Amino acid sequence: MEETVYKGKIIVKVHDSCDTESPIAGAPIVGARVYFYSGAAPYAPAEQEVVEKKRGRKRDSDQYRPEPVYQTRTNEKGESRFETDPGSYGVEVEAFGQTFKQEVQVRENCVEVVPVPLCIGFAVESFVKGDDCTMTPCDVVIAGKTVRLLASHKLSSDYLKENPVGMLFQPSGGAPIIKSADPNEIYVHTSNQAGYLHITGKLSDRFDAYIQSNLGVTVLPPPVQNIGGNLAVTLRRTATAPTTDLALWAVIRKSTDSISFNNYNRFMELVLCGIDLPLVGGQEVRQEFNRLRQRRFLPYNDTDAYRLLKVATEAFLMVNCGVFLAQPDFTNDDLNDLLSHMSLDRTIDINALNALWQNYLQTVNGTRDQTLPYLALIREKLRDQGRLKNSIFAAEDADLPEECFGILRTKLTEPCLLELIWSYWHEEGMLVQTMNALSNRFQNVRSRGDYDPLAMLEIDPLRPLNNLLWGHIQDEQHRLTVLRRAYEYDHHYGLSLYGKAVPEMRGADSRSKFLEAFHNLLYLTSIFFKEDDDTTVIADGFPLLNALREVHFLLTEGAHNQFGDLPSTARQEMLVQQWILARPEFREFLPTRIMVAYPEPWMDRVDAMKKLQGWTDVSSREFNALGRFGEQILLSIRFGAWSTVNDPMQGANWARFWRPEIQGYIHSYRAVTGVDMTAEVTDTRQAAERYLQPSVHLRNRLSLQQRQSR
Repeated sequence: MEETVYKGKIIVKVHDSCDTESPIAGAPIVGARVYFYSGAAPYAPAEQEVVEKKRGRKRDSDQYRPEPVYQTRTNEKGESRFETDPGSYGVEVEAFGQTFKQEVQVRENCVEVVPVPLCIGFAVESFVKGDDCTMTPCDVVIAGKTVRLLASHKLSSDYLKENPVGMLFQPSGGAPIIKSADPNEIYVHTSNQAGYLHITGKLSDRFDAYIQSNLGVTVLPPPVQNIGGNLAVTLRRTATAPTTDLALWAVIRKSTDSISFNNYNRFMELVLCGIDLPLVGGQEVRQEFNRLRQRRFLPYNDTDAYRLLKVATEAFLMVNCGVFLAQPDFTNDDLNDLLSHMSLDRTIDINALNALWQNYLQTVNGTRDQTLPYLALIREKLRDQGRLKNSIFAAEDADLPEECFGILRTKLTEPCLLELIWSYWHEEGMLVQTMNALSNRFQNVRSRGDYDPLAMLEIDPLRPLNNLLWGHIQDEQHRLTVLRRAYEYDHHYGLSLYGKAVPEMRGADSRSKFLEAFHNLLYLTSIFFKEDDDTTVIADGFPLLNALREVHFLLTEGAHNQFGDLPSTARQEMLVQQWILARPEFREFLPTRIMVAYPEPWMDRVDAMKKLQGWTDVSSREFNALGRFGEQILLSIRFGAWSTVNDPMQGANWARFWRPEIQGYIHSYRAVTGVDMTAEVTDTRQAAERYLQPSVHLRNRLSLQQRQSR
């Protein structure tokens, strides 16, 4: 008959304790690596072994370590249990670069407790700024104060150099936070908090072991202020609560303003003409320009001036197009712009705006990079695509090549905020056609049949621009064709071009429903604005939310093929054309109207050309407004996580924030096409006109204009 063996048990308790007399008095360490060996614990530390295995190194024979009989991690209580036969066992525990070893004798039916004190010394303290502007430790504050949280630990600097640790703060109640340059420091706003605020600090090592420190701050309500005297009662517009995506819209407006023609023109005056003007991102653009000018060349004679113009434009877009999400750098102008558009139910400051932005961003899974919620959803769908990488292939200054399979980090952390609809409306506004007609005249080519309006114009005033025009014409084979852009307009937005240079198109994937969905959204916003202005009505944002979600899905369906490259290339080429037309020499060459104050200097040149050629008589100012406002509106829809939003307040806030741009787009669209999108549709004819292609409206209006002139 076999003898029954009663097993014993080892319980390992790992705690943060720098006091050896009280080894389990501190907070538990969760996820610590625990190894059980038959006999004494080996010499080589387990963490070092893991690191060296990852690096592909082999250990020397004298440092050979046996395989553990059991390995695990500590639970939320910092404990690890091992049930085994009686005998001698070695216990090894590792976390935060510290190793603990002990030999344990296991007896039948007995529990052996092994206390493991690891000296981390992790703690989180709260501070509040007093009247003398000094930070003092405090756990009771009045609502509206900013609480500073400071974490501390006793990990050595040598360990931190090779093994970076993670720090995370989690306040309860959705309290807004502001990150600091110091990862061990964070600020919490209490303006909308009351009662007990629970805060958790979490410190983790590179192997996912972590320790938590909890503290509480009591938030007292602000003192009540009695108001006396005569009180006037008035009706005001409904106040709204700030949502986190307000910061995204502020970033989009800031980014699109930075790539405007006026800012671009100031940069060109600086790098090409030596005129120092106020410039957004000037230092970064100059550095990128100096780098690119050593790498970009043209295979033609006497094109240095055009080459510098082209390189400078590329550098300008590269710097100002991509937004570094981690550092939006909000200013008082951004805050004032936000407050002027929104009727917020509480006053916010720069710190609160930064807190909204930090709360809106999400951490990319497996990294410390932050990105927009919409892009985080896409990254989650592509978890099998490997790690994030910094370049497509090996960088020039890198020792090792990048893996060819992966996702570019800049696509998530620095998205390029520009839309192809900007190029579409400027093309409809005859910008490209104007430059083509001037190029033909420069080459002595007749643009039209029997009569060319430019034939009698002497090109002598353009002599200072000969080198630029020569390079622009020689570089034509390297620019996008009209047909190439037309197919992409159709793929992105279902928009078509009409003209002799555009034959009948057969697109493979057209957004045929986009125009209807977008114009329906604009019509719903006009209804919302009327209700929102009525102080006796609370406007409903839910219809807007549904329409935003529909347009968002249609936009993201077209975010493929040439989505990342063609819009930026088209923008670069059209900016170059605008800058050439804006030169003073063209004012002398074309019969422009001096007394008309155009917002951008290239516009009167295009309008003069349209007058000469008998093209549409709608001012290029309206087409420019459609491109500028349409880009901002669509960017806010494309990069918003509307598929996961079900709060009508966000739809209402979107309409209130973008009201000037939406109403400006609606007005310019009526001026260009004759279609009023604020009018109620009462029959099928009106519906057909509202959803008809803009190019068809432009062609019909041009035909009517030509008949009237005859």
